[in-house]
This record gives sequence, structure tokens and C-alpha cells, in this order.
Amino acid sequence: MSVVLDDYLIWEHGDIPYEGASALAPLDKLEEVIPEAVFRAEVATWARRIGVEPKEIHLRAMKRKWASCSSKGRLTFDPELLKQPAAFRAEVIVHELLHLRIPNHGPLFKAMVKAYLAKYGVNC
Repeated sequence: MSVVLDDYLIWEHGDIPYEGASALAPLDKLEEVIPEAVFRAEVATWARRIGVEPKEIHLRAMKRKWASCSSKGRLTFDPELLKQPAAFRAEVIVHELLHLRIPNHGPLFKAMVKAYLAKYGVNC
């Protein structure tokens, strides 16, 4: 099953259309600016896949990082992330969502990030 938002396709349940395709790639380009609604749909899709529910999702300019996760479940992403390739966005999104389960950057956390990205065909 897939969800289409304008010219963007978000694949569900690991249904990658062809080998090497990004799980959340825009249909025509990987490096164009995506609309905020598409980004929020990407976050929601990954949250479902991981089995977490962020309390809030915000976009706010950040000076030193792409995103953050608060102990209360609030995710904040830098709007510049919307200009990055789909695979990089996926890596940042998965990283922050997994902090809702694992609050550190230990070996388990790193393995989970790799496993989720690999499972859905995201090559970083």
C-alpha cells in the first residue's frame, strides 16, 4: 500500500517499487524542497513503522543540529531538512523517533537506526 501526496509517494509496509528505491523518495527528484505537509507525512509514516507516537512535531530553525527530541516526546526539526535528499531526511527522522524508545546513542540505538533504514530500503 502507498500514500500519494501531490507528486510524492510514501511507501508502506516495506513495499519498495524497485530495488534501491528510497522508501520516502519524491517521484522525480531527491534534492528538491519538499512541502511541510509531505515532511509531516514522512514523520507520521516512520512513526507508524517504528511504533511510536510523538506528542508534538515542530519545525524551527536550529543552529547546530538537524533535529532534537525532548524527554516529553516533542520532536523539533530544522526547516532546512526539507531541502535535503530523501534518504538523509529518513535517517534524521528515524534517529529522532527512536529516541522516543531509546534515550541514548548506544550500540542498540545505532543498530536499530540501521535496521529500520535497511528494512525499508533507505541507503544512507
